Amino acid sequence: MDGPTPQRSTWTFLTNHARVLSGIARNPWVRIRDLAAELQLTERTVQALVADLEEAGYLTHTREGRRNKYQIIWGGKFRHPAEAGKDIAPLLHLLAGTPESGGGDGPAGRER
Repeated sequence: MDGPTPQRSTWTFLTNHARVLSGIARNPWVRIRDLAAELQLTERTVQALVADLEEAGYLTHTREGRRNKYQIIWGGKFRHPAEAGKDIAPLLHLLAGTPESGGGDGPAGRER
């Protein structure tokens, strides 16, 4: 078939909120600057997404020295009505490449 190739829209399966949360699940000590570079977003955007996630109760952070340490709240649920009541943990474990069971304060833990 001749002629120009139709232009496709650019979309992804995951929101930036999910990408930020999975990045933090992989590395709770990640710097906003490094996460922004990894996700190809601006630092300001990542800061806003982290603030949204903290406000919604999906994560917290503590200041340790000159760095922030983030902690995922593993009991979080999906927000959309189509997935209402389902845990976010299995998706985060899949995206972060971490096991779903275990203890401690890493992605395998189930802190609430």
